[in-house]
Amino acid sequence: MVKSSEKLEQALEIHKKGNLTQARDLYNEILAEEPENAQVWDLLGVLYYQANKFEKAEEFIKKAISLNPRLYYLENLARVYLDKGDYKVASGLYEDIVQHSPTYENSFNLAMSYKGAHEWEKAKAAYHKSLEINPKGYESYFNLAYLALNDNEPQEAIRCYEKALEINPEDWESVYFLSLAQMQTKDYKNGLKNFESRLCRQSAILSQEKIYPNLMKTRPLWEGQDLTDKVLFTYYEAGYGDLLMLYRFMPVLTKMAKKVIIKPQKELAPLFRENSYGAEVIEIFDFEKEIDFDYHIPFLSVPYVLKCNAQDMFIHHDDGYLKANPPKVRYYKERYCENDKFKIGIKWQGNTHYDRERVINVTDFFPLFEISGTQFYSFQTLDGSEEFEKLKDKCNIINLGETFSNFSDTAGALENMDLIISNDTSLVHLAGAMKKPCWVLLPYIYNWRWHTDLTKCDWYDSVKIYRQKDHGDWNSVFTKVKEDLSSIINM
Repeated sequence: MVKSSEKLEQALEIHKKGNLTQARDLYNEILAEEPENAQVWDLLGVLYYQANKFEKAEEFIKKAISLNPRLYYLENLARVYLDKGDYKVASGLYEDIVQHSPTYENSFNLAMSYKGAHEWEKAKAAYHKSLEINPKGYESYFNLAYLALNDNEPQEAIRCYEKALEINPEDWESVYFLSLAQMQTKDYKNGLKNFESRLCRQSAILSQEKIYPNLMKTRPLWEGQDLTDKVLFTYYEAGYGDLLMLYRFMPVLTKMAKKVIIKPQKELAPLFRENSYGAEVIEIFDFEKEIDFDYHIPFLSVPYVLKCNAQDMFIHHDDGYLKANPPKVRYYKERYCENDKFKIGIKWQGNTHYDRERVINVTDFFPLFEISGTQFYSFQTLDGSEEFEKLKDKCNIINLGETFSNFSDTAGALENMDLIISNDTSLVHLAGAMKKPCWVLLPYIYNWRWHTDLTKCDWYDSVKIYRQKDHGDWNSVFTKVKEDLSSIINM
């Protein structure tokens, strides 16, 4: 018969190699013989933790602690609570743990618990404490930078990201987020350079290599070479709003190159064909034999290659740089907009994959519907459109979003509006590019592109900015919006 000690040694070796099922079975065999073996209960809990089965992990580690309240077991239990998102319990445990074992890891995990619980000041103090213990803890600097951005202090965030990169120069995440902080402060010289580290840039290039392998692997990236007699192929990455915002550079590119070929998302393609500036607009289903070029570049890299500074970034077009299709403008006017009321388009949700804080509860718009002389239109599409059910009986609001199949449709409807009121989404960029009045509603922690001076919008003359006074406080935003809207209507 194999002794329990030998069986435990065998189980540990198997566990270290990552064979969790076999290790679990051996741990259970040991516990059948030694039901009060605290070490094995803890190891079994750690095993379930590694398998992301947090409830079982919690149960077994608690059993170990009941048999032998070792600090090590308590640390394992605290880590379970931290990783499963029970931040209040985790911070309570780590507060006790650091009293007895003030290691860098424990102090850092205490800070992470506070951060997860949105106890920002406590989190900062704990991160600073962890850096006193280990000044090379770049993870702490990385998280302090996040908290600085949380307080709208991008300069402090820049300092922290730079400290993190002094310690770990290969950390691409710090480089990427540093670029966002730099661009928020309008340091586009450094920000655009560091923005080249973004993952979506590489993903965009790789996706094109799959579609056009013979061309993409034999044609170089454009790095500023003369395009006078060359064809430039540029393509989308990231979201609709990014491409709409930077499409302002299309007239620049078409003047530089013999020919520009652009492949946007299919939803943007019709609008861009109507505003091509001489570029050829293709879609994902166009085949390789139909395309040829000398250089290629992801569109979001264009400002970097053009060596843009803060002034160059904000190319303004006196009457906007995107126009709506006239027949579509007439269609929406005749079908939906033949009234003498003040016409307001609204949207409350964009792509939630990136940032849920930008989502507005549709019921927050209700006070605006009380203003007489207005006609509201929903521009909401895709995710969030189901929320229209809460609106359809309010102020006879008209659902235009259900009629849109692409951004050309959206532009046709938008041209008939007197004002757009929207969360931070692609509709804002479309309105700005068309030079239509738009009020963008920002959360407390807002995107880098709105910069630090929120009294004006650098990108679009027609866009006015409203921002939460505190995290989650849309009430103050809509109070101000209603006040301003009432003033306009009653002029």
